[in-house]
Amino acid sequence: MTPILFGLALVISFTIFMLASRPAGSSKSMRERLITIQQPVRSEKADTAGAELEKAEQRDYAVRLGKFLQRFHFSKSLQLLLVHADSSMSVADAVLISVATGLGFALIALLLLPSPWFAIIAMAAGVFVPCKLLQFKRARRLKAFNDALPSAIELMARALRAGHSMSSAIELIAEQSPQPLAGLFVQVFQQQKFGLRFRDALLQMAARTPSRDLQFLVTAILVQKETGGDLTEILDRTSHVIRERVRIDGEVRTRTAQGRLTGWILGLLPVIMLCLISIVTPGYTTVLFHDPTGQKLLGLGAVLIVIGGMVIRKVVDVEV
Repeated sequence: MTPILFGLALVISFTIFMLASRPAGSSKSMRERLITIQQPVRSEKADTAGAELEKAEQRDYAVRLGKFLQRFHFSKSLQLLLVHADSSMSVADAVLISVATGLGFALIALLLLPSPWFAIIAMAAGVFVPCKLLQFKRARRLKAFNDALPSAIELMARALRAGHSMSSAIELIAEQSPQPLAGLFVQVFQQQKFGLRFRDALLQMAARTPSRDLQFLVTAILVQKETGGDLTEILDRTSHVIRERVRIDGEVRTRTAQGRLTGWILGLLPVIMLCLISIVTPGYTTVLFHDPTGQKLLGLGAVLIVIGGMVIRKVVDVEV
């Protein structure tokens, strides 16, 4: 058991060292600029500084690991999740953090209960912790965006009625709207200013944010550009539809709150009762942790709790 613990501690320490020694944000932005200009100047002679920076990039572990992970299908989904969560991590950083978290959970499980099956389950749970945190960050960012979007659409409609152009209306939204909506419209305005077509800028903004309300807005604007019509009236109706959808979604969440609370109680109650019984009567639950049959029953109970939580979540998750 001691060699296994030593090996896990060594791997975790090495992973933490690699994450701590990763390049700063300025180095990442420098590499992004080098990648951007690499294609146009490939036929030209590179200067000494550019060659040195390119060699440093090739030596960077994150770049090499990122290129290796591009062969796998999950890297695209992970990259999309990082973009939607507005995270500064790369795919390689996220994978390394997931591996380190999984090994840490496995080490803690081995210290608490010397069972390989329990360690494997704990490691599998630890690997998905960073992904769940990114999903939580994406959901929180998406909720803030959807809450601010109807007011931004009404502001755009008022600006167009006052005689402003679409570009000026987008700039006005970027200046007066809260984050993260303001940041996305700032990017659209800057892309237009640098020559990108308005249609492409809107489509890229929709790709960066997984919001159905934003999809409605982009579709309405692009259809109006192709077929004509009163854009201000279309924006007013779009804002009304989005507000009604948000209102109905709030009512649905209120009516399903009891079901979600029941799921949390049923999922956490066995774990809490096991901890309380272990504290009040220490020897009462010893057979579950040290006997092979008890360990199997603990694993089976954990699997059944997870399955029950997934079923309850599927029942109360009503999309509007």
